[in-house]
Amino acid sequence: MFMQNQPSSPPKPVTEVWRPELVALPQLTFGRRIVRGFIRALAKLVAFLTLRPEIRGLENFPRHGPALVVINHLGDADAVLLLAALPYLSPIEAIGKIELNDHPFVGPVFRAYGIIWVHRGRPDRKALRAALEALAEGRLVTLAPEGRQSVIGGLEEGHDGAAFLALRSGSPIVPVAMTGVENSNVYSHMKKLRRAPVTLSVGKPFFLQERPDRQEMLREGTRQIMEALAGLLPEAYRGKYRSNAD
Repeated sequence: MFMQNQPSSPPKPVTEVWRPELVALPQLTFGRRIVRGFIRALAKLVAFLTLRPEIRGLENFPRHGPALVVINHLGDADAVLLLAALPYLSPIEAIGKIELNDHPFVGPVFRAYGIIWVHRGRPDRKALRAALEALAEGRLVTLAPEGRQSVIGGLEEGHDGAAFLALRSGSPIVPVAMTGVENSNVYSHMKKLRRAPVTLSVGKPFFLQERPDRQEMLREGTRQIMEALAGLLPEAYRGKYRSNAD
């Protein structure tokens, strides 16, 4: 059993910009497929040079979609580790905050890869439609239910967007949990020219069940998603979903 408890965290961010014209499902052109292959190869190289990963449960990861991949978000190295470690044959889409579009380095890389941009903390129906379209086409969609990089060093309270997508599409949920990818750990090891020890654990896919009450269905679905992630993490990383010792 898990419970939502300490530690507390500051309010979740709300996107200040509003650029819905940038929100769309990336088209899988020949050029984009080539770019994605290059970015994935680059991620493998960066991971080899900077990370010392321990990977568990890869047999649980689907090679084909549709599937909703939910992750915990601890640091900049999350994306590198995911791209380098996960095996997949279907296209894998990522949902990312719209603010990164204007980042001088990350922005061009993400635009070349193709990201489903989302306006955090605001009703973004275009992002939801794009993600549902991706799942309908048999793609994998990756998102962090916490809605931001953790500021407490562990799981923060989950938003209900992942549960909504899973229930609306009928897609299985694949939990993927990481440790050691915090910026403080990775960058401190890089300064010493050492590789940071990190882990990535893939849980078994599962489906959410429909319920008569929509709000209860989303709350229960979100709880199941976050507890699935917590179950893959050491106690110190479970944050608001630490085990109830009582």
